[in-house]
Amino acid sequence: MTDNIIIRAAEGKWTVRAGGAVIGESRDALEVKEGDLPPVIYFPRGDIAMAFLDDSATVTTCPYKGEAKHFSIQTKSTVIEDAAWSYDAPIEDLEQIKGHVAFYGDKATVART
Repeated sequence: MTDNIIIRAAEGKWTVRAGGAVIGESRDALEVKEGDLPPVIYFPRGDIAMAFLDDSATVTTCPYKGEAKHFSIQTKSTVIEDAAWSYDAPIEDLEQIKGHVAFYGDKATVART
């Protein structure tokens, strides 16, 4: 059931920073609104410096979106564990988020710039 999820283009240019560095910038980001939760910005992987993201062993399951793999961010001085997630095979009707990465707000800063 995807009735409670709305996906639309995120207007403007969006930037994600972690550990004092810009990890990515995009004008093609998606805004995903799920129920009463705050919107989440999903960046196309092609707009993210994926070399700084390491696969994590963490996998979570959302009943509405499917299985999410997680990533840790390698910075100059530390590793930010499980800072981002992505749906490689989202459930039917949510294919738009495939190939996109979202970031936890307490581990990375996502802002319209």
